[in-house]
Amino acid sequence: MHIKIKQEQLLVWRSWIKKALFLILILSSQTIFSQTSGKLSGRVTDNEGNPLAGANVLVEGTSLGAAADIDGYYSIINLRAGTYSVRFRFIGFQSKLVEKIRISADQTTKINVSLASQSFQQEEVVVVATRPLVEVNQTSSVSSINKDEIKNLPVQGLTDIVNLQAGVVDGHFRGGRIGEVQYQVDGVTVNNPYDNSSTLQLDRSVIQEVQVISGTFDAKYGQAMSGVVNAVLQTGSQKFEWSGEIFTGSYYTTDADRYPHNDKYKPFTIQNYQGTISGPTYLPATTFFLSGRRFINNGYLYGERRFMPTDSNDLGKMNFHPTGDNALVAMQTHKEWSSQFKITNQSFKNIQISYQASLSKIDQTNYQYAYRYNPDGLGTAYTYSLTHGVSFTHTISEKMFYKLNIRQNLFDYKDYKYEDLFDSRYLEAGTPKGDANYENGAIVQGVELSRFKQRTNAFVVKGDYTWQASRSDLVEAGIETQNSEMLFGSPGYLLQTNVNGVEILLPRENVPRQPGVKTYYPKQLASYLQDRVEWGDLVVRAGLRFEYFDANAYVPGDLQNPANTISGAPVTAAKKTSVKLALAPRLGFSFPLTNTASLYFSYGHFYQMPGLSLLYNNADYSLLDELQAGGISYGVMGNPDLRPEKTIQYEFGLKQAFGPSIGAELTFFYKDIRDLLGVEFVNTYTAASYARYTNIDFGSVSGFTVSITHRDFGPVSATLDYTMQFAQGNSSDPSETATRAANGKDSRPRDIAFSWDQRHTLNLTSVYYVPDNFSISAIVRYASGQPYTPALGYGFGADLETNSGRKDGYSLVDLRGEKFLKFFGVDASIFLRVFNLFNTHFTNGTVFNTTGSPDYSLTPVTDKATLADPSRFAEPRRIEIGVSIRSK
Repeated sequence: MHIKIKQEQLLVWRSWIKKALFLILILSSQTIFSQTSGKLSGRVTDNEGNPLAGANVLVEGTSLGAAADIDGYYSIINLRAGTYSVRFRFIGFQSKLVEKIRISADQTTKINVSLASQSFQQEEVVVVATRPLVEVNQTSSVSSINKDEIKNLPVQGLTDIVNLQAGVVDGHFRGGRIGEVQYQVDGVTVNNPYDNSSTLQLDRSVIQEVQVISGTFDAKYGQAMSGVVNAVLQTGSQKFEWSGEIFTGSYYTTDADRYPHNDKYKPFTIQNYQGTISGPTYLPATTFFLSGRRFINNGYLYGERRFMPTDSNDLGKMNFHPTGDNALVAMQTHKEWSSQFKITNQSFKNIQISYQASLSKIDQTNYQYAYRYNPDGLGTAYTYSLTHGVSFTHTISEKMFYKLNIRQNLFDYKDYKYEDLFDSRYLEAGTPKGDANYENGAIVQGVELSRFKQRTNAFVVKGDYTWQASRSDLVEAGIETQNSEMLFGSPGYLLQTNVNGVEILLPRENVPRQPGVKTYYPKQLASYLQDRVEWGDLVVRAGLRFEYFDANAYVPGDLQNPANTISGAPVTAAKKTSVKLALAPRLGFSFPLTNTASLYFSYGHFYQMPGLSLLYNNADYSLLDELQAGGISYGVMGNPDLRPEKTIQYEFGLKQAFGPSIGAELTFFYKDIRDLLGVEFVNTYTAASYARYTNIDFGSVSGFTVSITHRDFGPVSATLDYTMQFAQGNSSDPSETATRAANGKDSRPRDIAFSWDQRHTLNLTSVYYVPDNFSISAIVRYASGQPYTPALGYGFGADLETNSGRKDGYSLVDLRGEKFLKFFGVDASIFLRVFNLFNTHFTNGTVFNTTGSPDYSLTPVTDKATLADPSRFAEPRRIEIGVSIRSK
């Protein structure tokens, strides 16, 4: 529900919020990470099934443990995601050590143990835990992938791992728009509220576990409508460990027509140098983890330095004077430095204090076909991100603990050719110029003049409380605030002007009627209450989440007189945006059918504010002072008073294990999407109209997924998942309605397929692994064609119904092979990875609307520049060869 409240009520709310935060901060001056730990539970009996009340259960390498109750049941909470050995002891009975017990974040792992009398056996028994083929106690679709599974797959980063999961299509979770996913690192958001994207790009070398929730999710997760990705990073232990990895690679294909200059293997096109070190420090009860990475990818798109930006050509007479060296230049480069650091102290009983930091610095160029003969004219994008915080965990008892976290998420993005607006090289090069009759309009002089800056400095305070209230009842509660300083815009302009018949550029820090860089201060707060009830294998998860958002901005008092310039109309003062509140209930059930099968159902309301750039960008309504009927267009106006978008999700599934090595899951889902960001047209008192963003779009998604897991069948393991979905609504993009209106097309709401409506998606992963010898793995993907808008011909009115056509489907194959070695007393390996083995050149990219093909058009003369542009094709075959070493 959404509620608008008065200013007096706001003051009361804010007073209570400040008091609550003050109490939290009194409890501790430190913080900790949440959604990183799981629970271990089960029953301890003798060989005849009688409970062993008081049996000790101890987690090796930690201070955590529990004693079995009168019925033999035990529970251990606050176990960080990872793999553990657990020892079971009882006087007069043998002890038993169960190894390789896997704990996943926010999940319960059940281990039941029977102990024999010492009269039968004196020595400790060691057994290896077997991970269930299907997690019958989950109430929604959750995938947890740990580092041991990741290391054998042909994947490198977090995005690669996420896109392998059922229901995920290129970042779209079950048909949702991009930006509807909450990305977390160790349980705390790392989303940039500017566009709801992740501020971090994580390498697999630092990941302990990745949890992907593609369906409904608990009340502890918010600001997401389609899914949650929680990456748990590695941490140090009392054992000193180190590792390193180096690989180089290149793009290689003989398809020189589609991919010029990639017919030779250039081994240093891609370079990766990565190392980690972890273990104890010289300080008492203190461990650390440190990782560093240098990554370079010069891409597969090249230009020829035929011209220089400062060249002077007579375009009128078609006289060109190139001064370049004709060298081959990489035009899509990515150069990255990244590092992760964590230090943890447990000197005080039942208290853990840690500091964690993740940072990255990325410089990249984005290919533009027009600059292929003047590559030095392209600008560069610079990204710097830092997320860090101090954490505190206090275990009050075996049944109760709380976690507090304070984190800073800093994201800084700049895109320009030269940092200094007054750099003389801007004036020397001038405006980018070319001729349509020369090399398909190639730019032959000048540099990019666009300049953009975006910086978000967000402070997150989060507290979570967990209480094992009874054997079957786990209660969780929490509160989270996020205050951001967000700025974006153009840091100065370069204006083309004519002085004495000569065109020159004039740098200007401020230009009338241009916003420049502006700063905004949005505020967010959320709290939740979650209850997890486990009666044997029957699981109920119920929760309620409260959301608060304040854009802290102003909007016109009268939208029909937005700039207060209409003669005779009443003058109204700008009004402050209203606070947005929402209550989001969540409910999930898992019903056991047998020991190896269960049914589950889940339902929930999910709210999320749109990317805040769409609230604040172009939101200065004073610019509409010259708006007249039939006048100029001002684009789509921003709207700081937007409501959160809303999705209601339903999910129903069946899980079943077939014998000891095969498990399957069938899930049906439906999403009702409302209050999506769209465009409305506002009429003024003078019959003029303007467009502005509002909560008007809608959609729905329905479908099902099938997942099959094959494991522990000799050295072979495999997973297969298939997704069929129908994603449709009135528009695929918030500005689509305005674009259609500007082009003279019908802008009334329709119910059509979203542009990412991929009807069929199939992922097959297979691993052949022989420990201490070798491994071979493959990922096979198939995807059906996404929609496009076909045209009967060329020109106005030639388009058919929006998204009524379908592109061709495609398949991709990735391979990885690794040979394990012993080298000077350390473990080592050499590996080979091949991505896009068969050089598939099309993966639901750009097609010509007259043919539905990326390769040819019915109007080749008009489309000749696009036909010659290699960037319209998918990434070609990529081959990487590397070496890794690690301590024993």
